[in-house]
Amino acid sequence: MERLNLKIANSDIALIYEHSSELPLVGIKLVFKVAGSCNEKKHGIATMAAELLSEGSKRLGSNEFNRALDMRAILLSASAGYETFEISLECLSEHFEYGFDMLLELLAQPNYDKNILKKLKTQTLGIIASNNSDFDYQASNALKAILYPNSRLAVPSIGTPESIAQIELGDIKEFIENSLNLENMFIVLGGDIALERVKFDRLADVLKVGEVRELSPVEVSIEQREEIISRPSQQAYIYFGSPLKFALEDRYKLSVAMFILGSSGFGSRLMEEIRVKRGLAYSVYCSANLNLSYNSMSGYLQTKNENKDKAIHLIKSQIAKFVKKGVTQKELNAARNFLLGSEPLRKETMFKRLAIAQKEYYQGYDLGEFDLNLERIKSLKQKELNEFIASLEELNWLSIACLYSCLYSEPK
Repeated sequence: MERLNLKIANSDIALIYEHSSELPLVGIKLVFKVAGSCNEKKHGIATMAAELLSEGSKRLGSNEFNRALDMRAILLSASAGYETFEISLECLSEHFEYGFDMLLELLAQPNYDKNILKKLKTQTLGIIASNNSDFDYQASNALKAILYPNSRLAVPSIGTPESIAQIELGDIKEFIENSLNLENMFIVLGGDIALERVKFDRLADVLKVGEVRELSPVEVSIEQREEIISRPSQQAYIYFGSPLKFALEDRYKLSVAMFILGSSGFGSRLMEEIRVKRGLAYSVYCSANLNLSYNSMSGYLQTKNENKDKAIHLIKSQIAKFVKKGVTQKELNAARNFLLGSEPLRKETMFKRLAIAQKEYYQGYDLGEFDLNLERIKSLKQKELNEFIASLEELNWLSIACLYSCLYSEPK
C-alpha cells in the first residue's frame, strides 16, 4: 500500500494504490471531499445525484448502459455521504479499460432526463413515506435533530417531501458539476493492474478543476436536551448521544474505551449492566462517530414502554460511572485480546485494505496507522486508559430522543 501524487490538469491529486495479483480484479474509486449532503443547496440533492448516476449516460440511457456493464460483470456505482461523494468501479482486470471508458462517459454525459427525475422523485417519496412507519428510523432522526441543531445533519439525508418537490434537473446538474471536481478529489486504486494502464489524465476531460472547498465544522449540542415522541409502538426506542473531543494520537485509546463501554455487544458495560443484570433492554449499543467536521458518541436502546424511564436513568448513570471510574484490568484484558484477534481480519482482502487506507488518508493519518494502533493497544496500560476516559467528561452531556407509546398499560 502506498500513497502517490498525480498531476492532472495542474491539480495535485493524491492516489492510494495497492498492486495485488491474487485475483484478476481491479477496483478504482474517485472520492470527492466536501461534496456530500454538506454541500447541498436543497435537502436531498446529493442522494438524488448519486441515484441519477446509476441511470446510465445520456447517449446510452439507463437500460443499455447498465446492460453493457452487466454483460462484463462490471460494477459502477455512486454514493453520497455527509462529507464526501464517491464513484466506484469494480471489474475483472481484462475489462478495466472498458469500465473506465464507461465511467468517463457517465461523468461526461449524465442522464439528465425529466422522466428520470420524475422516477427518482417518486422512488424517494416512497422511501420517505415508508420511513414514517419505521419507529427506529424516526427516533434516530429525532436524536440527530437535537444533537446537531441548525446543521444539515438535523434533516434526513434523503430530504423531505417539501425539499424533494423543489428539486429540478438544473439543481442536480449544478451539484454534480460543482461538487465533482479535481481540486477536491483523491483516488483509491487497487488490484491486478499496473499504473500505466490507467489513463488518469482523461479525468481532466470530464471534470472541472474547480476550487478547493473548506469543510465547515458542525457544533454538537452540549445542552443535554430530551425529546419524547408518542407513537403507537410496542416498545420504546431510545437514542442517545453526546459531543466527543479527543486528540488524533489518542484514537486507539478511544477505540478500546468505546469497545468496553458499548460497541462490543454482549460483554460491553452497557449490555452487561442494563440487559444481562437487570433485563431492561432487548438491545443496547453505543459507538463513536468520527468525522472531519464533527465527532460524537451515539447509541441506542430498545426496551418495554413501561421501562423507558428506568432505562434512560441507567444509561446516564452507567456512562457517568464509566467516565469517573474507568475500566477494570479484566475489561481491558478482554478488550485487548478480542481487538488484537479480530481487527487483523479487517485486512484480509484487498478491498478491505483499501477501505482502511482510504479512511486513514482522509482523516489525516499516515498510511499504516491501523497497524500502529494495534501495536499501541498491545502495550496500553489500565492507568493510561482510565486517565484518558476521565478526560471525556463531555460523554455525560447526553441528548436523548425517546419514541414510545404513552398508551401502554401500567403494571399492577
